[in-house]
Amino acid sequence: MTVTYDKYYQTENLFGEPYPELIEFFASQHKKGKVLDLGCGQGRDSIPLARLGFKVTGIDNSKVGIEQMNEISKTENLNLTGRVTDIFKFDNFANYDFILLDSMFHFTKNDKKKETDFIKKILSKIKKGCLVVFCIQDTGKKIEILNKTIDFENKLNRLIDKKFKYIFEDKESGHKSKTDYRMVVVEK
Repeated sequence: MTVTYDKYYQTENLFGEPYPELIEFFASQHKKGKVLDLGCGQGRDSIPLARLGFKVTGIDNSKVGIEQMNEISKTENLNLTGRVTDIFKFDNFANYDFILLDSMFHFTKNDKKKETDFIKKILSKIKKGCLVVFCIQDTGKKIEILNKTIDFENKLNRLIDKKFKYIFEDKESGHKSKTDYRMVVVEK
């Protein structure tokens, strides 16, 4: 998959702007702590969060995406560091105040166990007070699977479960699509 995203990320800002709902949530946080953005790609979320004053670490397996994000971080002198690594092998969740998982889970037949086990690993290793922010397509049984996975850890408070529409527009091809999304935020 790395090669695929490296190829796609030749188009800068491939996925466009971050969800306004996500930025509003982070802008409303009084404490501008440390954010771990897993699967950050080109920094669609990491860059604006760093601009809001958060200390952001973005992790992705795409060297091209991370290089683009780090270049913007350097140019703007942001408190943002991108690292090329496999998010599923990352294990140091206790150092962060926020964990962001934007469009990371699809729960397809072949990936469902790997993804749900990863969510459980994150939720079991975060520190008390950490907020985990999921943005996920609200299609099929994805929300049901996410909720069942979150419920395994009964020490979590659900703070937000917000529906919104994601509008994607490819200016080059003229393609435009609208997808139902959910933002779920839990706190340990």
